[in-house]
Amino acid sequence: MNNTVGILGCGWLGLPLAKTFIKNEFLVKGTTTSEEKLKLLNEAGIQEYKIILSENGIVGPIRAFLANTKTLVINVPPKLRGTNTENYVAKMTHLAKAIEKSEIKQVIFVSSTAVYGDINGVVTEKTRPEPNTESGIQLLASENIFKENKKLQTTIIRFGGLLSEDRHPVTMLVKRKGLKNGGMPVNLIHREDCIRVILKVIEENWWNVSINGVYPEHPSKKEYYTEAAIKRGLNLPDYEDNKTENGKIIAADYLTNVKDFQFLTSIKK
Repeated sequence: MNNTVGILGCGWLGLPLAKTFIKNEFLVKGTTTSEEKLKLLNEAGIQEYKIILSENGIVGPIRAFLANTKTLVINVPPKLRGTNTENYVAKMTHLAKAIEKSEIKQVIFVSSTAVYGDINGVVTEKTRPEPNTESGIQLLASENIFKENKKLQTTIIRFGGLLSEDRHPVTMLVKRKGLKNGGMPVNLIHREDCIRVILKVIEENWWNVSINGVYPEHPSKKEYYTEAAIKRGLNLPDYEDNKTENGKIIAADYLTNVKDFQFLTSIKK
C-alpha cells in the first residue's frame, strides 16, 4: 500500500505535521524554498526538495517530489500583504497542471476562514463564502481549482487563526493602538489540533468535503487577548470602546457533529 504523503510547504505548520506523519509510519516528502532548511528536513527523516512556486511557473524538481506520492498536502499560504503581492491563483494553477501529470490521487488544501468574509452570525461549512479581501478571494478561487478536478479526491480545510506556544497573535496586537471590534468573537485553533485534523482526514478517508478547523469556544477578542496578555506578562491590548458584538462564529460543524472530533488543545493554553 502506498502511504507516501507529500507536504508542500514545511514551515511553521508543515514541519511538525511531517514529523507527526513519520511517527505514524507514513513515508514523507517535504518541500522548502530555503537551501539552508533542506538539511533540517533531512535530519527529521523527510525526503527533502527545494521547490519554489511562482505566478510564472515552478522552480525545482516538482516531478520527483510528486512521483510515487499518493496524498498531497498543499500548505502554501498566499503572500498578499505589503508591497510584495503575488497572483496566488496563478501559482495554484501551475501546481494543478503538475499534479495532473503525476500519480497523486488525494489532495488536502489548507485554506482559511477568510473565504467567509464579514458574514455575521454562525457560519458552518454549508454557508456560502463571501470573501471581501484579496487573500480570501484568491483562496476561494484556488480551492475550486482542486475541488473541480474530478480525477482527485480533494478535501478543503479552512483553519481559523493559528497559534501555538511559540507563536501567538497577542504578541503583535499589544504593539498596536486603537484596536477595533473588541466585542467580536475569536475564531482560533491551536497547531496541535490542526495537525490532528489533517491526520484524521488521511487515516479515516474524509475526502471530498470542506472542513472548518476552529476551536469550539469563541470569547470576545478583548476578553481573550487581554487574558492572553496577562498570562504572558505583556501590556494589555488597547481596544477602543465599542459595544458592537456582531461578527461571525465559525462552527466546526463537520468535525464536531458529523465526525465527533474532539479538540484536545485549548486556545487558552
